[in-house]
Amino acid sequence: MSRAFLPLQVVGYIATRKGDAERGPLLRIRPDDAHMRLIEDGELVWVYGPRRHELTPAVYDDTLPRGGVVVRDLAGVAITEIVRLVKMDVDHRPVLSTNLA
Repeated sequence: MSRAFLPLQVVGYIATRKGDAERGPLLRIRPDDAHMRLIEDGELVWVYGPRRHELTPAVYDDTLPRGGVVVRDLAGVAITEIVRLVKMDVDHRPVLSTNLA
């Protein structure tokens, strides 16, 4: 059985400057949207946009509308675009080579 998720739309974009105290990539998401996707507060996720994908921490924000996310300093996404989130798999290391000798 597959779980159909509502698409996530970028409803806000925060661009920071060099001297800002809080900088770097960040994704804000509603807790109920995150729980549907099994994403915990502060967990690293891949954000797939229409042009590229980036790794960023996800934080909860109750003030967002359902299905909406706010991104900070993520290249390749703009307001009103649809993004897809994929949890980072930190439990399994990828096999880089089958030749161990």
